[in-house]
Amino acid sequence: MATAAPLGDHVWLKKYPADVPATVEIPNLLLTELIQQSVERWADRPAIYYYGATWTYRRFWAESERFAAALRRDGVGPGDRVALYLPNSPLYPIAVFAILRLGAIVVQVNPLYLGQDLERILKDAGPKALVTLEVLAPNVARVRPNYPIPVVYVARVREFYPWYKRPFVNSVLRKRKMPTEFPTDVWVHPYSAALRTQGSVDLFRADPAQTVAVYQYTGGTTGFPKAAMLTHRNLVANITQSNAWNTTRVSGHEVVLAAIPFFHIYGLTVAMLMGLADGAAIVVQNRPDIPELLGLIDRYHPTQFPGVPALYNGFNHQPDIAKHHIRSIKYCLSGSAPLPLEVAKTFESLTGGSLVEGYGLSETSPATHVNPLRGERRPGSIGLPLPNTEERIVDLETGTRELGVGEVGELAVRGPQVMLGYFGHPEETATYLKDGWFRTGDLAKVDADGYAYIVDRRKDMVNVGGMKVYPREVEEVLFQHPGVADAAVVGVPDPEHGEVLRAYVVRQPGATVTAEELIAFVRERIAHYKAPRTVEFRDTLPRSGVQKVLRRVLRDEAIAASRATGPATIGPG
Repeated sequence: MATAAPLGDHVWLKKYPADVPATVEIPNLLLTELIQQSVERWADRPAIYYYGATWTYRRFWAESERFAAALRRDGVGPGDRVALYLPNSPLYPIAVFAILRLGAIVVQVNPLYLGQDLERILKDAGPKALVTLEVLAPNVARVRPNYPIPVVYVARVREFYPWYKRPFVNSVLRKRKMPTEFPTDVWVHPYSAALRTQGSVDLFRADPAQTVAVYQYTGGTTGFPKAAMLTHRNLVANITQSNAWNTTRVSGHEVVLAAIPFFHIYGLTVAMLMGLADGAAIVVQNRPDIPELLGLIDRYHPTQFPGVPALYNGFNHQPDIAKHHIRSIKYCLSGSAPLPLEVAKTFESLTGGSLVEGYGLSETSPATHVNPLRGERRPGSIGLPLPNTEERIVDLETGTRELGVGEVGELAVRGPQVMLGYFGHPEETATYLKDGWFRTGDLAKVDADGYAYIVDRRKDMVNVGGMKVYPREVEEVLFQHPGVADAAVVGVPDPEHGEVLRAYVVRQPGATVTAEELIAFVRERIAHYKAPRTVEFRDTLPRSGVQKVLRRVLRDEAIAASRATGPATIGPG
């Protein structure tokens, strides 16, 4: 076993492919300045495709400037926060660059959030304005009594479709019992009216390294979400690093299929920003439905398709996959969860493209590691650090000793993509970010050539289909039920979603609450994917000597029970 060295004494060998540089020059630009270069170079090239509608770079940039003029008129300026409560749509990139043009900050909000989830983010970030769709506006209205956002811009879903598809869009919304018009309250500003705002808006200028562009909410190493402050330099750096890694790309000719959500940093950077910085056309899908995705592939012939393992696995198992024009795909980066080797092999045999696993976090903009496209890909590895990125493995006890080759410890990374810090959490920032090194909380090891391997994920975090869920957050909701005396939530393996949640509950004396009632109770208060799939009632929960619930014990028991009996939909009531 290698001897652990003090921090800074160990230098990992990085076995980079011949066509990938170990370092790249990071442009000293704001994100808006970087994308403006694309607009000037590829003004008439398609920037956004959306179900038959097209925005050229010129049109996208002009609409973004008009929206910026509306934001400015309504009081948004440098340093102000603007929340995006949106699914994928053309409005997302338009709004992002309208906000950044003013020197304001984009607050990323999961469109699945409602009630307490949504209210918590708004109270923490304190946005001066919010951008949403009419189908989500009722959720905003319900939390406004507790956080009265001054200005809410509301767009209709149909505004972004070709005119001939708009009646069909309305009929689908009505069939799903969703609003087709926005509220008429005084706080609602129609997006269509905002786009008619006149006046030019110059790009805000400042130091990219000190100017925050995005609040990316993450559970980090604890339960409740907090905002990773990502600067313009963080994002420009990660775009530059990642595009340098993708040696197959041809600037100005790529087509990126954006099925993963933009509200997630993976979707924002990899599916949107990297493409816009490289003159690509972004095919926007509002949600990752695989049959619809295949239709988009047939129509737009994407060359890049970033995704998550569950998406690729579903793609592989489509019965009519051979009928579709999937051979246009050249490059796919898989993130958010471990990529099974068989999923990658099957996908590559079907498409002829490369599917490589990468790794990143909200705090790192997100990418830190990727497997080589043309070099050696090692099974089970997240790959090598991106250019300008350092890695080290530190001991779990103190985080002050660097471990040797093959030893398991906590992965720490340093590079220009590492966040400025957590908004409003200076103590936690100081704990996990020191001298530029960010402690990821993930257990890992590194081989002699610098390839990293994740051994285990952050303590207690559950990965439901690529969405991170922290048990404490769900437990807090369960404790709000009058029939619950004690509760613990763990993740258990699931063939479809990777993991699902199981709740262990101790009832209050005399309470008769059922599993179905508790699941419905949670689903009414936070995002549906955070609700437990199963509930098991117990007399007591296992605890340590200091009375901490032993989630690991519960998880091991759940896994053993699942293997013995197979997964159940709802536990005993």
